[in-house]
Amino acid sequence: MKKNNKKTARADRPTVIVYKSRLLPYSETFIREQVRMLSGWRGILAGDNMVRKGLALDGLDVRLLGYRSRLLQRVANHSSRYLIWPWPRLRALKAERADLLHIHFATDAYRVWPLARQLDLPTLITLHGYDINTYASWWESGHGGRRMRKYPTGLLELARDRRVHFIAVSRAIRQSAIDFGLPEQKISVRHIGVDTGSFTPGPTPLADRRDILYVGRLVEKKGCRYLLQAFEQIQADFPEHRLVIVGSGPLEAKLKAYAAERGVRAVFLGALPAQQVRQCLDEARVFCLPSITADNGDAEGLGIVILEAQAAGVPVITSARGGAQEGIVHGVTGFAHGEKDVRAIRQDLVALLQSDELATQFGRRGREHVVASMDIVDCNQRLEELYDQHAFGRSSHAGASVKIFPRSERQCI
Repeated sequence: MKKNNKKTARADRPTVIVYKSRLLPYSETFIREQVRMLSGWRGILAGDNMVRKGLALDGLDVRLLGYRSRLLQRVANHSSRYLIWPWPRLRALKAERADLLHIHFATDAYRVWPLARQLDLPTLITLHGYDINTYASWWESGHGGRRMRKYPTGLLELARDRRVHFIAVSRAIRQSAIDFGLPEQKISVRHIGVDTGSFTPGPTPLADRRDILYVGRLVEKKGCRYLLQAFEQIQADFPEHRLVIVGSGPLEAKLKAYAAERGVRAVFLGALPAQQVRQCLDEARVFCLPSITADNGDAEGLGIVILEAQAAGVPVITSARGGAQEGIVHGVTGFAHGEKDVRAIRQDLVALLQSDELATQFGRRGREHVVASMDIVDCNQRLEELYDQHAFGRSSHAGASVKIFPRSERQCI
């Protein structure tokens, strides 16, 4: 009976293996949500190991492919550029008879491709930001580790494989990929989107809120220091307001020291799970993500949290590459500014803190914008259409011929 049920499920929904090396830090909630919200496809989330104190993956079909012993781990670390998938687990993945492999981050794709290609599946690789924006010279100089020195040339070689196609999370990332040397015809833009049913406006009116919220890792490219500097210059005029910094990272101690030394009213909450981030959005008057291009070229792809904030009815101020052009509507749902432009951040904050009417208007229109164009259900439908195109167009790599069912006839997870 179980065998028949499995065949029925396969007939109704083709299978995609979604791979990310480590499952999953809080900063990659978007991967979990994308898999969770698949409807026409059955998603298997695969990775080499679990992140300690990472995201809960309850309700997802998860496969761990990592090292079977410390000996194998040492061999992988010192004798190979690539991860080692134990053969029994590779065979287990083949037994899933999947129709498609979807790898998040080109860096992961490069490391795992010598083994992943043995699945002999059409493969989609999502480009998110650092994996395509970081300068080739940075990788080649060994800053990303000895095993990644050949990443730039290796990625271009991988791109020549007829099974491979790339997904850019924004038009800005697509252009970066073209500049990197990836074939233009092998790159499709698919926004990831957010769950507008989970991120909704909170009960407190914007006029009664006092928090300026930042959510992101505390690393160079997120630009948190520029927000601290901007608020420092206006905080005397807004004594009831404060900065709320959500996130952790290598610059945390330095940023805390700056705030303490300069007397900036800033609260550092560390990394928080999605539910608590939503609670912070419920108390936020404005959200600010002043991202920059880091010294090594790394830059924001779009910034999912920009979409989450607007879905929650919170005005956004951002310089995020992709996000400033595609994530918000400047002057309608928020303000876009140039990188490192403290003066612009200051002026935008003043405008939204002074005017309840403007903040409320931006918040309402931001919600409308995300519901209309960035809802994860719609974004996933466009993603699944790309799945259909690449899996069913190459049935010789799908393990078995698969009938294309109308979307209305497919089962939902």
